[in-house]
Amino acid sequence: MVNNEGFEIATLGAGCFWCVEAVFQDLKGVQSVVSGYCNGHVDNPSYKEVCSGTTGHVEAVQVTFDPSIISFEKLLEVFWTTHDPTTLNQQGADRGTQYRSGIYYNSEAQKEIAERSMQEEGQKLWHDKVITEIVAAEKFYVAEAYHQNYYKQNSYQGYCRVVINPKVNKLKTTFRELLKAEAKN
Repeated sequence: MVNNEGFEIATLGAGCFWCVEAVFQDLKGVQSVVSGYCNGHVDNPSYKEVCSGTTGHVEAVQVTFDPSIISFEKLLEVFWTTHDPTTLNQQGADRGTQYRSGIYYNSEAQKEIAERSMQEEGQKLWHDKVITEIVAAEKFYVAEAYHQNYYKQNSYQGYCRVVINPKVNKLKTTFRELLKAEAKN
């Protein structure tokens, strides 16, 4: 999906959306990252409902990016590197269908790129079989306000220090050239 300004949207699930948001928001070419709930069967779900595992939603982010600065392929390279796409419905201690690994494509071109990337990038990085779902993005519901920009506003919290910091540090080490100047510190 391309908007009037030439930006595209990538919809990704890789465990807790706080982690995924923190990883993608500091990349050059990324205009915004919004945490929310994707591909479930309940309209306007709450966080509590999604956490129950009964709504079918995945915690996901919508990354609005400028493809002339960072490609969808490069976003997926970051995606494969910063989470474990081999565990079913789990990232670390976060367990449940809402934490599944997924690429929710917004166009046929994204679908083709995602499928190729999973074979060429994802499977090469991981010894176990990659079980990331690649399906069309359906309805996306923006999560409650307190979930937005969570890591930057709560980096002192235990979950942020123990779970998110290692992902952000890996990003800074592995993809330093892709970071916005203010994120390199």
